[in-house]
Amino acid sequence: MFWIYRSWVLYIYSVLEDIKRIMKKNNKYNKKSTSLHCNDAGGCRYSLLTIVWTVVGFFLVAHLISLYSRKDNNIHQQVSSDQLQVVHHLAHPIVRELIRVEEEVLRMPPPRKRSPRTSKRRSRKPIPLVEEFLDDKSPIRHLFFPGIKTAAFGPTKDMGNETSYYFPGKIWMDTQGNPIQAHGGGILLDVKSNTYYWYGEYKDGPTYHAHKKGPARVDIIGVGCYSSKDLWTWKNEGIVLGAEETNKTHDLHKSNVLERPKVIYNEKTEKYVMWMHIDDANYTKASVGVAISNSPTGPFEYLYSKRPHGFDSRDMTVFKDDDGVAYLIYSSEVNSVLHIGPLTEDYLDVTPVMKRVMVGQHREAPAIFKHQNIYYMVTSWCTGWAPNEALAHAAESIMGPWEKLGNPCIGGNKVFRLTTFFAQSTYVIPLPGVPGAFIFMADRWNPADLRDSRYVWLPLVIGGPADQPLEFNFGFPSWSRVSIYWHSKWRLP
Repeated sequence: MFWIYRSWVLYIYSVLEDIKRIMKKNNKYNKKSTSLHCNDAGGCRYSLLTIVWTVVGFFLVAHLISLYSRKDNNIHQQVSSDQLQVVHHLAHPIVRELIRVEEEVLRMPPPRKRSPRTSKRRSRKPIPLVEEFLDDKSPIRHLFFPGIKTAAFGPTKDMGNETSYYFPGKIWMDTQGNPIQAHGGGILLDVKSNTYYWYGEYKDGPTYHAHKKGPARVDIIGVGCYSSKDLWTWKNEGIVLGAEETNKTHDLHKSNVLERPKVIYNEKTEKYVMWMHIDDANYTKASVGVAISNSPTGPFEYLYSKRPHGFDSRDMTVFKDDDGVAYLIYSSEVNSVLHIGPLTEDYLDVTPVMKRVMVGQHREAPAIFKHQNIYYMVTSWCTGWAPNEALAHAAESIMGPWEKLGNPCIGGNKVFRLTTFFAQSTYVIPLPGVPGAFIFMADRWNPADLRDSRYVWLPLVIGGPADQPLEFNFGFPSWSRVSIYWHSKWRLP
């Protein structure tokens, strides 16, 4: 509406300038005249027509603004009701604990010569603390990747009063006392068994470089699966989709790439469907892969890979909406654009419908969720294994347009916030029993030893006024801001 109004103002201004020019022209021939005269029929008709259309346009714009104001008032009445709910849940004592701002102080070591690999991992805008994070010889590396003897947590550890607490960045153990291997993963809540299933990349192998300029990698081992009733105690269900050892032409041959597996359940077919990023060692295949199973714990049968909608696809996720329609969201066009499109009813393929969003913004690692009929997404910039600043986005329709809400990270310190707490988004799940609160799942990648990459789970809260104006509409959004709060330790209600 703002753009329509502005366009008409500019139009009226140009018309008045034209009339002024004609008046000057007429006055040249009639110095004594103080009224508008037309020395030629065309100029006269132009003046009269433009004046008439200007008046008509003015009343039309006024009418549109009136209609928009009425609609806006209705929206704000609904928003005020939603904001009361927001205020109510922010006042909950458990939520107050989750949104407590916690600071971190990290002391920089003295300057020294970097290890050779550090320069290859560095971000485009080097930050001293990020350089320390990427340097596997850094004297403060233990602050980012604490050792297993002093900083592991899980059901097999003697946690004392800290049982059920999350420790972002520390080693998370399963019920057998082994580090959880579910990187770049997602969560499925199986309603039939009331059980959470965590699927992710099983990276328990050596890290190496396929060639001199290639990125750090681990051979495909498969997709790991863990089950839990409380989102803290995780039982290893094994590898539910394994690598192909001998057939080098197979998508899942160990020399290829399998990343970011996500699983959704189809009520109509009663099948569990897995979508994942499939690539070769040089990241030129850029496809999605699909697998299917009768059980959440597999085994999953691999079906095929393809480039969705005929475009390259790298970082991706899937989202199942309240109406049962599922969507594929993937980074495309050399990571410069996100594509969003619905899946077929059986979730085994994409439909021809697709929308390009966040064009030219170079976003990846999408994690999408929904609250009070508003869709939200957290993404990262494209910097390889180096951490970078997250952005939150919101939309009234999953197909867009998506508005940028700014950096959602709160607490830690400035560098923590500019690096998403030295992690990258992968998934967001609702916090049980607390409306408007979620768990933000992220990976703290360790390019020197990818199997030792850590999990950063933090509370995400939707509440409070948005702090960034809309891009596609005038003014500020009616929805609330997204906030991810840093805690060195925290627990669920």
